[in-house]
Amino acid sequence: MYPSEPFPHFVDDYLAYLHEVCPTQATLDGSHQHDDLLEDLSRPGVDTHIRALSGFGRRLHQIEAGALPPVERIEHPIVAANIDARMFDFEEVRNWERNPQLYADIIGMSLAGQALFAYAPEADRARRIVSKLRQVPRLVQSARDNIKDCPGIFVKTGLESWRGILKFIDSDLPRAFSALDDLHILGDLADTSTEASTAVKSYIEYLESDLAPRAKASFRLGREKFEKKLKLEEGITLSSEKLLAIALREMHDVQEEFRSAAGRVNGGDPAAAWREAKEQHPAPGEAVKAAQAQVRELEEFLRRQAIVSMPDAEPVVVAPTPEFLRWTFASMWTPGPFETKPSCAYYYLTDVDRSWPPERQEEHMRDFNFPTLWNISIHEVYPGHFLHYQHLRQVDSKVRKSTFFAPASAIEGWAHYCEQMMMEAGFRRNEPAIRLGQLAEALVRLARFVVSIRLHCEDMSVEQGMRFFRDEAFLEEGSARREAERGTFDPTYLVYSAGKLMMLKLRRDYKDQQGGKYSLRAFHDAVLAQGSAPFPALRRLLLNDASDAVLE
Repeated sequence: MYPSEPFPHFVDDYLAYLHEVCPTQATLDGSHQHDDLLEDLSRPGVDTHIRALSGFGRRLHQIEAGALPPVERIEHPIVAANIDARMFDFEEVRNWERNPQLYADIIGMSLAGQALFAYAPEADRARRIVSKLRQVPRLVQSARDNIKDCPGIFVKTGLESWRGILKFIDSDLPRAFSALDDLHILGDLADTSTEASTAVKSYIEYLESDLAPRAKASFRLGREKFEKKLKLEEGITLSSEKLLAIALREMHDVQEEFRSAAGRVNGGDPAAAWREAKEQHPAPGEAVKAAQAQVRELEEFLRRQAIVSMPDAEPVVVAPTPEFLRWTFASMWTPGPFETKPSCAYYYLTDVDRSWPPERQEEHMRDFNFPTLWNISIHEVYPGHFLHYQHLRQVDSKVRKSTFFAPASAIEGWAHYCEQMMMEAGFRRNEPAIRLGQLAEALVRLARFVVSIRLHCEDMSVEQGMRFFRDEAFLEEGSARREAERGTFDPTYLVYSAGKLMMLKLRRDYKDQQGGKYSLRAFHDAVLAQGSAPFPALRRLLLNDASDAVLE
């Protein structure tokens, strides 16, 4: 049988469609044809999107994978799963009917994508923001129309995001374009900001006074939806029971390593050793300065040790997290892989809010202790997300290059793997507290692995989840609560540990196959050359392994 249409032609059509209907992510992908748009999440817009996805699914089904060249044969199921995952999210998970934060995140990310990255002249980006701001009331109305009932925790976290959006529109946007001297654009920016701000304020009041009192729905996906989501989005086909057993096994092993490392720090109790290490942290307001020095040292180490190729890149800007993203502890914003002009990347850290009482500031900074901060910088910048994106820019395949097809387990799995790999490579080998910090971060990710399954497949409460993070991963109570709450609206945040474990298994199998020819640099470069391919595809591309044995 011959393909009814060339597979690359289909990919071009599908990706062009996604760029049009998902303009926020298209900007982050490095495509700017639709930068003046916001997503349409009205009920007619959702229905139209589902029909379009169904049509793309039928078209792809008519392309016989077996008749394709070898690499396209591997990419065919990646695209098929992507279509199915998007339809599953709209038709079965239905976040557009359940989560107010979804709409706030779209607005925040969409506006920030224009404000942060200088891929076009400032006046052009300001005009696109004006266009987006005009559409904010429409998107807010869609949220009001679509979400009639939702989990109470979604209202709580949604309110935090919407208040951040309000501050971003009122305070951050004017500062972002303070150097602009076009009075006409500035006037439009002021007028549309006022309109958007009014719509957001009204929705915040609605959430507080109307939706919150009647928000009684469950946040749980349930076992069937949870497992299907993992299969479609990440290529993980194991049952939730098997995944939980893996998570608990790994957590036990890492806790034992943590106890051993703690003994090398102070020879005493592990929890006491970690409390002692956490007292060594930047002063409030100094996290960014400390991270800047770390990024420089990490880059020098990688160039000296030559354990991964280092493409030329624009410098990384280390900065405080914008208000709308302050629910994150740290994040990396890197120009998309399809950008044609060089642009800076941003490494954000969420320092204290100066309005907090001193004891809360101190608690927050304890989680920014120097051992942890080292691992965050490894994860977000070198050799984690930032370096991954520099390699991604060099990938030829649109399927393995575009962020629209990137599974979180590939992106986060690489970055989390790098934390352990850098310790193995001898980074600051004479400082046992750094190793303790790496293990502490691994425990947090493994706690996510356990809690996500128990929140969505069993009957764990957010309060029980908080205690698990606090007692098993040694987090401060405030941070433990935020982690447990995140698990309600980010059910697959187990991808950090799952991705790392899949990467370690891939490395073992690759080393066995290469025998005496194996080198760590060759492995890393081989992985990064495949962009953000999901692990089943990675195993086919690197090992010619067609099984689903990505995790064990």
